[in-house]
Amino acid sequence: MPKVTFLPANQTFEFESGKLPYNDHGKPESVLDVALNFGFHLEHACGGSCACTTCHVVVKQGDANLSPMEEDEADRLELAADPTLHSRLGCQAIVKGDVVVEIPGWNRNYISEGGGSTL
Repeated sequence: MPKVTFLPANQTFEFESGKLPYNDHGKPESVLDVALNFGFHLEHACGGSCACTTCHVVVKQGDANLSPMEEDEADRLELAADPTLHSRLGCQAIVKGDVVVEIPGWNRNYISEGGGSTL
């Protein structure tokens, strides 16, 4: 059963492939889909449609255990803040085995901690 570990929270979620309920959280069994199914907050302003970069994660372990990056995701990542060679969009990276991903510091709990401007 694949496991996804989110850093820096160090929370790990394990699921049985093909059994995770799908609620339009990006691609089925994507990093974002796994996070939201287990109640873990991973920002996703566009609803997981590969139209923004708020679900940007950096893969620390298990690059080979994610689906290959498609052109739409690569194009979108060019617009992300501080991309790395191991950056992925959580909504597009389908989990095939164990992975460890880090949520970039600039995006941790942005909404839940009151980020953004006030008018």
